[in-house]
Amino acid sequence: MLQSAESRPVPRPGVLDIAPYVPGRTKSTGGGKLHKLSSNETPLGASPRAIEAYGACSGHLELYPDGGSAALREAIADVYGLNAERMICGNGSDEILELVARAYIGPGDEGLFTEHGFLVYKIAVLAAGGTPVIAPERDLTTDVDALLERVTPRTKVVFLANPNNPTGTYISFDEIRRLHAGLPPHVLLVLDAAYAEYVRRNDYEAGVELAATAENVLMTRTFSKIYGLAALRIGWGYGPAHVIDALNRIRGPFNVSAAAQAAGIAAVRDRAFLETAVAHNETWLPWVTRELEALGLTVTPSVGNFVLVHFPQVPGKTAADADGYLSDRGCVLRAVNAYGLPDALRMSIGSEEANREVVAVLKEFLAA
Repeated sequence: MLQSAESRPVPRPGVLDIAPYVPGRTKSTGGGKLHKLSSNETPLGASPRAIEAYGACSGHLELYPDGGSAALREAIADVYGLNAERMICGNGSDEILELVARAYIGPGDEGLFTEHGFLVYKIAVLAAGGTPVIAPERDLTTDVDALLERVTPRTKVVFLANPNNPTGTYISFDEIRRLHAGLPPHVLLVLDAAYAEYVRRNDYEAGVELAATAENVLMTRTFSKIYGLAALRIGWGYGPAHVIDALNRIRGPFNVSAAAQAAGIAAVRDRAFLETAVAHNETWLPWVTRELEALGLTVTPSVGNFVLVHFPQVPGKTAADADGYLSDRGCVLRAVNAYGLPDALRMSIGSEEANREVVAVLKEFLAA
């Protein structure tokens, strides 16, 4: 027997209108070996030191973790030359983005982000009761002027992924500074630098300096990508003391587990492992791009650990067709319809074997 809405708890208006975040698929439709390239995970796994530190926590599972992640913040601060007191750690950088929305956005307020920006921004703004405002991009790249044109007295936060996911594009630090200079001082600029460690461009900066000197800039980072700790969910943010204080007031008291903190400390200090991951990406990102372009596909230039691959609107050769064909053969990529890119698939840079297999399967697909 169906119950009426009046006879059961009902979420506040707007909650059920939020499209939930759907992560990349973890399984293929075919048999054989699986190559999961749908979630921008590193093919190198985690640092052996991080794995050892994680395991060492198994003998103390009865103890609560440090509620302020002090040792982890100190380790990050030491490696990056930062002030640990102006840092917050979270259950992935996603939690920090959500805390920002909860702290600074309410009914009638606006959260601004770009056309193909990370889906969590819209979810966080709506969950806080605010109004999402979307700025168009130019050539799948952030358009600073378009963002500034959409700032109103109701704008409270601007979320900017740089590099952006799923496009892999970025804007220079000069453009970041121009964006910041054009914002009213009451607007918080959130620089989401989840893929910063992969970028090798002279005009790029993750936002550390701006977050250290401005009163309205917060930079967020993650251990889920190049550090290979996605399963543990560790993120961090750096910004002015008053912003960190606000976020700490509403975060959960034990939001980062003891095992995650221990692994994060070991990972951030293992610089040799980090450089190995960078070198792998530096080899295979251009290789994958060249090989896919040689097949006649368009690939958006990327500075991350993934590429956005565009398919023709030709029956039998579309992105959806390619996705099915790849999946049947054990290669799982990410459909990006939810990002407004129905004619593209996002491919994480994987192991040599995985990268070569995807190229070979797509060659078969396009020739069929």
